[in-house]
Amino acid sequence: MIEIKGLTKDYGRIRAVDDLHLRIEQGEIFGLLGPNGAGKTTTVRMLTMLARPTAGEAYIAGCEVQRDLARVRQEIGVVPQHMNLDQELTARENLELHGRLYKMPAAERRKRVEELLFFVDLQEREGELVSRFSGGMKRRLMIARALMHRPRVLFLDEPTVGLDPQTRRRMWDLVRQMNRDGVTVLLTTHYIEEAEALCHRVGIMDRGRLIALGSPVELKERVGRFAVESLNGGQTTHTLFGTREEALAFAGRLDDGVVIRETSLEDVFVQLTGRRVGG
Repeated sequence: MIEIKGLTKDYGRIRAVDDLHLRIEQGEIFGLLGPNGAGKTTTVRMLTMLARPTAGEAYIAGCEVQRDLARVRQEIGVVPQHMNLDQELTARENLELHGRLYKMPAAERRKRVEELLFFVDLQEREGELVSRFSGGMKRRLMIARALMHRPRVLFLDEPTVGLDPQTRRRMWDLVRQMNRDGVTVLLTTHYIEEAEALCHRVGIMDRGRLIALGSPVELKERVGRFAVESLNGGQTTHTLFGTREEALAFAGRLDDGVVIRETSLEDVFVQLTGRRVGG
């Protein structure tokens, strides 16, 4: 559904994305994981025609992004990281406006608005100005707006940033439901638990390069399934092992204060880069 070949983006002397090659299959929830500045948002901006690549090309549903703009625009929906709803319109009016921009027939437009207000649980607030909505309500409305013209691919750029844990999990449910309905999802995130909870596959980016690719389970097994945390000179160290038995044997040789746990994608990132995702 999405094919990326050598995508590169330079801003002056800074290379934000460096020779990215990637294929995302139809029906996947694919996550780009990495710290701020890793190149995730720049990649999405190129795929959604908001930034022109310095080099390389990308295809969405067989359409080349830089040459088939009109066709690609029909295939994609975009939920940007920053709020860009019309604050002085109601929820219904925001959806109605989006449908008009995509030249949806009136009857189809009205039906789709009703479906999406129900889908994101805003049907009882449809007549309120968006300026009065909470952050979570605005995020849900942005998802509804992005789905208005029935795109086959949805881009979510840090979709839950700034949301409380309960609202974040509600957003996860929406993403899963969209995917069950056949939408291919590409999301960027620096939340480890979000990538593990949602994504069929994850690409880990660091300093503009894709440094690891696979399912969360595959990536964790690559570095070791179990981690032993222990204090060493006043600092917590993490040692990774392939089996629980190996982890237990190692922990048994250490002093008190040892924790054995399953590894996370954070451990994968640290093992590959020597830094934490939030670092």
